[in-house]
Amino acid sequence: MKVTVIGVGKLKEKYWRDAIDEYSKRLGRYVKLEVIEVADEKAPETLSPAQEEQVKKSEGGRILKNIRDKDYVIALAIDGKSLSSEEFSAFVSDRMNLGEADMVFVIGGSLGLSADVLKRADFKLSFSKMTFPHQMMRVILLEQFYRAVKIMKNEPYHK
Repeated sequence: MKVTVIGVGKLKEKYWRDAIDEYSKRLGRYVKLEVIEVADEKAPETLSPAQEEQVKKSEGGRILKNIRDKDYVIALAIDGKSLSSEEFSAFVSDRMNLGEADMVFVIGGSLGLSADVLKRADFKLSFSKMTFPHQMMRVILLEQFYRAVKIMKNEPYHK
């Protein structure tokens, strides 16, 4: 199965890239992983609601260009469903066992995801009611995906 993570913005800091590389290496034993970065929209700090929607729409268009019709899309969203690590593992296992579609996880930029991306999503997943930097969220997602696979395979994972 192929797993794709689409994130808005480029990881500039070496420590984030190193963490992504580490979890990508670990996951390589279990899935084919691709991490895609789409450009974030350059915008001033203060935006009107209409400008915020335009930024999300532009970023959303870039995201959607990387999603195929057959992909199973999981959008990371604050208002999504929260799962424990064990529940997330069962969710991933169910998706893998169905084998009908590749999984695509989508992480929005600083303003979140556009309505079009959320509409395309097959599932909305929340890691917390808190807001996290999108760079950090990539690492958290890959760590939790790795943990899910280890749980699924009944393999030990250092806590």
